[in-house]
Amino acid sequence: MPTPILEVNGLKKYFDVRGGVFGRKVGEVKAVDDVSFTVNEGEILGIVGESGCGKSTTGKSILRLIDPTDGEIKFEDQNIADLSAEEMRKLRKDMQIIFQDPYASLNPRHTVEKIISEPLLVHSELNHEERKERIKELLEVVGLRAEHASRYPHQFSGGQRQRIGIARALANNPKLIICDEPVSALDVSVQSQILNLMEKLRNDFNLTYIFIAHDLSVVKHISDRVGVMYLGGMVELTNKDELYDNPMHPYTQALLSAVPVADPDNRPDRVILEGDVPSPSSPPSGCPFHTRCPMAMDICKEIKPEFREVRDQHFVACHLYD
Repeated sequence: MPTPILEVNGLKKYFDVRGGVFGRKVGEVKAVDDVSFTVNEGEILGIVGESGCGKSTTGKSILRLIDPTDGEIKFEDQNIADLSAEEMRKLRKDMQIIFQDPYASLNPRHTVEKIISEPLLVHSELNHEERKERIKELLEVVGLRAEHASRYPHQFSGGQRQRIGIARALANNPKLIICDEPVSALDVSVQSQILNLMEKLRNDFNLTYIFIAHDLSVVKHISDRVGVMYLGGMVELTNKDELYDNPMHPYTQALLSAVPVADPDNRPDRVILEGDVPSPSSPPSGCPFHTRCPMAMDICKEIKPEFREVRDQHFVACHLYD
């Protein structure tokens, strides 16, 4: 049996909407609304969905970069949602993040050596020479050279900057890394290099990834299981082969039908969704997807479907499978 390293139960993150002269609370944005899943040790869990569906907020809430509104986050059987800031600081060496933008995530005034040394200064007891040796080792692991340590971020390409970000995340030998769209800002040819590097690092260091992306082909390439989010909630979760071969939720079917096909003679039927994504500050009653679903029933407008297992390890939130 696989060993869960992370269990997320009923995770919620609401942001207050304030207005008026005195800035009183007039509403709230339900960025993440009752999300539950597990991540097994050594696996890559992909999370996909449209922009604004809550993918990145989910990842940042798990790391407590933003504090969740409600829910349980168990990392190695420890509920980190209730930890103090100091307790969380000690745990961060085991939980790291690779940011989306390799240009904004590195301090332009710091050399590569200083950027990678910061987590070592906080979480390790290495002396100066040991840190320099560790930085040299990390740069070589991610495909850079030791002499790059004295350079500044503006002297590197986008792909090289992302390699620096990966080296920083690896500095303290973490167990879990959340990858927040780590290749979306890169050229396609560079994307493949970074993805191959991340897979190699996963195998070499027994890493566990949560891989957040909106590119379905990238997620299929790198993930073991895939979760689909819509309007702050998880609507489908299963292994990647099952999801891509047999999508059950109407939203997942629409997403997959929009993936371009390289064969000009193969013209698959497209599922065209009507209307826009509802606002997370005033989500629809019942199923959040019913306003755009071509198969919506009366019950969909009234009762929110439960996220449940309809096949072996295949979870869906849809009334059509009741």
